[in-house]
Amino acid sequence: MKAWLVAAAVVLSVSLGGTLTWQHYIGTVDQAELLGDTGRDRAGPPRRITIESAPRPSVVPGAPDAGHAAELDAQPGRNLLLAGLDARPGEDRATARADTVIVVHVTESGDRAYLISLPRDTRVAIPGHGTDKLNAAFSLGGFELLARTVQRITGLVFDAGAIIDFAGLRKVVDAVGGVELCVDEETTSVHVGWDAQGRQTPPYRLIPPSFRAERIPGVRAQVYHVGCRHFAGWEALDYVRQRELIPDGDYGRQRHQQQLLRALAEKITSAGVIANPIALDRVLTAVGGSLTFDGNGASVTDWIVRLRAIGPDDLTLLRTNGGRFRTERRDGRDYENLDATTAELFAAARDDRLAEFAARYPAWVIAPGAN
Repeated sequence: MKAWLVAAAVVLSVSLGGTLTWQHYIGTVDQAELLGDTGRDRAGPPRRITIESAPRPSVVPGAPDAGHAAELDAQPGRNLLLAGLDARPGEDRATARADTVIVVHVTESGDRAYLISLPRDTRVAIPGHGTDKLNAAFSLGGFELLARTVQRITGLVFDAGAIIDFAGLRKVVDAVGGVELCVDEETTSVHVGWDAQGRQTPPYRLIPPSFRAERIPGVRAQVYHVGCRHFAGWEALDYVRQRELIPDGDYGRQRHQQQLLRALAEKITSAGVIANPIALDRVLTAVGGSLTFDGNGASVTDWIVRLRAIGPDDLTLLRTNGGRFRTERRDGRDYENLDATTAELFAAARDDRLAEFAARYPAWVIAPGAN
């Protein structure tokens, strides 16, 4: 994901005299086969290809409205699947749940991208594992199973995939010197607080299985008040992790995460970073060290060149369910269900008509700093 956000900065830095050794940064990105058969042209062994020459995709059994390869191949534009991992202390990353799942649709023209966050608690059929919450797919079968599950929901074929953990996100924010964010609802942290001696400690216990927040006496919680201000890395990370104590729960968290990604894109492509070789080196190193990327046969460089026309103002942030809960309780667990308009959203992505969808449903578009 961060390779996409810094595309403009990277291309510009290379064109301005070649003072940076681009292969150095490429080498810091962990490249792995994440998508499996959910990516285009994964019927056989992966091979190096360019985006423009990518041949026909493979069929994914059970994918909605994808009975044959031609239907998938006919989808215009490009789709990237992003997974953010928020492993708890001591938790193995391989068994962590993907608490952030974002589909990025890049238009066929290549000059605009749309970010669609999927609720982590969405009730889904996970191939080979029955029914569970969407975020369980990663822990059950890694990124490929997550991609297959998302493909069943959306009907989209994927052209790239990426994983970034939340510790890596903090490093990127710190590398750019922090970001400007507008807090749109008072947000109390369940993770960061201070005891009577001023030592940092969690102010709440998260009680499984639902991880309900229970206040710890004598600990003052970090609170983010409504308004615009500068965020350091630790604050930005903490702010976009919160969902337990805000009225719109996971929808609010999705919105805050998308707003942070846009703020990062703005900061990375600002003159203060691009024109400063030391700052740019620091940012690109942090990005490369935080990212696992699968270009589906195309290199990181191929993707950066393809996405070079997309800047921060060319990003549109979209809600599922219009940001409204459709919660269903089953066997003591709360699940989120996606509504019919969200199905229209996915259909618009498959047909490269998201601009039309956004115009028809303006309330589904997330404005920077707005709820």
